[in-house]
Amino acid sequence: MHWLYLAVAVVFETTVAIAAGKADGFTNVRWTAATLISGGIATYFLSLALLTFDVGVGYAIWTSVSGVGIVLLGAVLFGQRLDRRKLLGIATVIIGVIGLQLSGSA
Repeated sequence: MHWLYLAVAVVFETTVAIAAGKADGFTNVRWTAATLISGGIATYFLSLALLTFDVGVGYAIWTSVSGVGIVLLGAVLFGQRLDRRKLLGIATVIIGVIGLQLSGSA
């Protein structure tokens, strides 16, 4: 169940980044509300996942997978460029997350 909690936290953390980008410095009330509500939900589900995961490992996986998701969504939704360096960074993050998972901490 802890992996499901972490996955939900990742989805909402990714939503935070997209919504914050649209909030125009928190001047757009709807996107600001989406940012804050998504952040609260993401943090709640992360806290549930951290009941099982080591804090450092769970948080590292949460931020890493969210970061990859944000980069990929930026490319798909906003036409942001994915060059070789970004792809190499994504691959490095994925390898790191696999390494953390294999460490047996969850």
